[in-house]
Amino acid sequence: MLKQFKNHIENHLSFLKQGKLLIAISGGIDSVVLTHLCYQLDLNVALAHCNFKLRDLESEADEDFVLELADSLELEAFVQGFDTMEYAELNKCSIQMAARELRYSWFSELSAELGFDYVLTAHHADDNLETVLINFTRGTGLDGLTGIPMVNDIFVRPLLPFSSSDIETFAKEQHIKWREDSSNKSVKYLRNKLRHDVIPILKEINPSLLQSFKSTVDHLEATADIVEESTNAVLKRAIETMDDDKIVFKISEFKKVNNPKAYLYEVFKPYGFTEWNDVLKLLDAETGKQVYSPTHRLIKNRAHLLLSEISLETNAVFSVLDLNYEKQVQTSFGTLFFDEADAILATSSNLIFVDHDKLEFPLTIRKYAPGDVFYPLGMTGKKKISKYFKDEKLSLLEKENTWLLLSGNDIVWVLNRRADNRFRVTEHTKRILKIELK
Repeated sequence: MLKQFKNHIENHLSFLKQGKLLIAISGGIDSVVLTHLCYQLDLNVALAHCNFKLRDLESEADEDFVLELADSLELEAFVQGFDTMEYAELNKCSIQMAARELRYSWFSELSAELGFDYVLTAHHADDNLETVLINFTRGTGLDGLTGIPMVNDIFVRPLLPFSSSDIETFAKEQHIKWREDSSNKSVKYLRNKLRHDVIPILKEINPSLLQSFKSTVDHLEATADIVEESTNAVLKRAIETMDDDKIVFKISEFKKVNNPKAYLYEVFKPYGFTEWNDVLKLLDAETGKQVYSPTHRLIKNRAHLLLSEISLETNAVFSVLDLNYEKQVQTSFGTLFFDEADAILATSSNLIFVDHDKLEFPLTIRKYAPGDVFYPLGMTGKKKISKYFKDEKLSLLEKENTWLLLSGNDIVWVLNRRADNRFRVTEHTKRILKIELK
């Protein structure tokens, strides 16, 4: 196996030979064999062990074993203990998910702090098969059926081409010792149930199951490349604009393809959407209709779909400090600059001039609220902000991201849009205040 592992590294993962590597080691046979293989190839490795405190004395014995192994091979070792049960309760997730989130977060932090280039995990061919079966039982797209990626950012799985049988044979031939995790025998976890009850039957039906599985995954990965290429071509035509707040998609481009639902799935699945029938219905829905994911939302706006991140920001009120002390105010949407002016220069959407003495300090900034009215500059009489938004044909997202500058309860400026006539500079104005948003 050592020769095959060496060839695999040289042919597919040669970048590891020059990298500073961190091996995620549990003390079990897979990660211990990975450690010995990397050590025998003289790769620059250190060990990282998570103690999840789930098996009492067993967990402590695993930690001791890893430290002894590191000492015997003269490798640097890092150990981190976690209160996994508490984390699972606080985050309302399973123990397995809690352990996964804790270890990957720690590995990333450790790599960033100490300059490790890659983290090696000991996932092998059997793990890959289990993962695909799990994804299959839960319902998944093409990505879920292509299994565990060999390289995913800083995480690398050098043992993916090898079976658990290959690993066990090598360990016994090399007289390598390892720790047995008693929890791996429990079938209360789906992965273990598949490992102990389902996969042995599949291997009995097809002794070459892993080879057949690898061939299938290779074909699926090739198909995934075609899907990605086709999706990117549609995206190139569909995206009209993109900025920090939103991405605007042309609905017409989704309607041109033979299977709009399939393309909508490929485009929007990275943003957490799952209700694909609802997403499809947006193409013909009324303006303002929305579909939510845990992190994003899609809004129908006339001939477009607007994708935006769900903001935790509410209609908060920001106080603008007394101008005797502050000439500028930082906000979440830019910086407001205040300065006295001798005359009115050219105005723009982000620059207004007002009568300083008509203002009541401190000024405030907030978002639109139902019932708000103002007196648009250049018009006679008042107008509801909601009517102004409608006349300007603002999308729901634009309405929600529009802020108001107020003096007392009176609107001075619909920021970046329209000033209020009541605060305009006249021939009687003694002090002119210039307000600019950048």
